[in-house]
Amino acid sequence: MSTENPAPRKLRVATVSLAGCFGCHMSFLDIDERLFELIEHVEFDRSPLTDIKTVGPCDIGLVEGGLCNAENVEVLRAFRANCRVLVAVGACAITGGLPALRNHLDVGDMLQAVYGTVPDDPELPLPLNKVHPIHEVVHIDHALPGCPPSADAFWQFLQDLIAGREPNLSHGLIRYD
Repeated sequence: MSTENPAPRKLRVATVSLAGCFGCHMSFLDIDERLFELIEHVEFDRSPLTDIKTVGPCDIGLVEGGLCNAENVEVLRAFRANCRVLVAVGACAITGGLPALRNHLDVGDMLQAVYGTVPDDPELPLPLNKVHPIHEVVHIDHALPGCPPSADAFWQFLQDLIAGREPNLSHGLIRYD
């Protein structure tokens, strides 16, 4: 009989991008060669690394972007239902970010000004009257601030979560540029 301990179970990690610029995902990918170390501890579900469009049960879900339309809300609720720990990543997920700059405008007037008419296509998701941060619709467990968070902030944050520690980012890891 072998006395070796089996390898610990890898954590499943998934990501989703809602109303934002995809900058948080790009910053996540900027952890570069550390991705190889990360995949020793995690396996990716829905993410830019897998191109999986739906999410299965996951340990950690990373959400970038706010909520600007009904489809964003539907995707977020399904994502939350499958993630044990949900992390709001970046200013758009945490506060609505730059997309929320439209919140002082009437959506109908804005669409009329941009398109000359209010688009009426069943394939277009219904816009919300305001852009919302994700915590207004689902419970979040953690927030990773920044616009976007740096690759080093992502790395430290994930290392803490993987080790079962409360994430704690030092002053130099949080940036807003």
